[in-house]
Amino acid sequence: MADPKIWFVTNNTAAADAAADRLRARYGNCEAEDADLVVALGGDGLMLQTLHRVMGRNVPTYGMNFGSVGFLMNEFSEDKLEQRLAEAQRTHIYPLSMTVLDASGRTQSALAINEVSLFRSSYQAAKLQILVDDAVRLEELICDGALLATPAGSTAYNLSAHGPILPIEAELLALTPISPFRPRRWRGAILSNRATVKFITREADKRPVSAVADNVEFQNVREVTVAEDRTHRVTLLFDPGTSLEERVLSEQFRF
Repeated sequence: MADPKIWFVTNNTAAADAAADRLRARYGNCEAEDADLVVALGGDGLMLQTLHRVMGRNVPTYGMNFGSVGFLMNEFSEDKLEQRLAEAQRTHIYPLSMTVLDASGRTQSALAINEVSLFRSSYQAAKLQILVDDAVRLEELICDGALLATPAGSTAYNLSAHGPILPIEAELLALTPISPFRPRRWRGAILSNRATVKFITREADKRPVSAVADNVEFQNVREVTVAEDRTHRVTLLFDPGTSLEERVLSEQFRF
């Protein structure tokens, strides 16, 4: 792509803002709606926010790390940016679609690139029934919560909850409990990405539960239905040799 129109976004820290000003002066800048490419200067949180903003247009996004972990980011450099963008490897990610029914009977929805999570909202443990493709697979899970993660999200909160790491190209989802009490030894399941998972909250008035799709939260949910959404897609760009596939594979050998 010759002379791509670049939209620079930052996490609003002083260092990232200063770097963005220098990059804009050097490579130009455009508004979000006119961008061919996005360059995000920040951490993984900014990357997720940016991907949600461009998801409807599937504008490729290239991150440079000004955060803490930077798993989804490349190393920062002001030099040869256009060359780096032209040579970058592309990874396509499909989000999860979450639909919730809350205590008032209202239905709401949101998309998640990393995971959909359910959390207890009080001092009492949550009680969840779990269905996969309309079949009850777990009659009752007493826990702090549960999550369903994409391969891209499997190395994030899912991994912290002792869930499996999934290869980025795998047509799989990770269903992982969060601090399970009963059944204590259930560690979750690996599901097809074609599966539809439904969580039904039990004793919901006594044991309130919230549902979160990345950074969108709904409270007092009664039912949460989750499935991969193939009508939306995001594209991440990585420098050669540092693709998301390679990062996910390497993460499996860390200890």
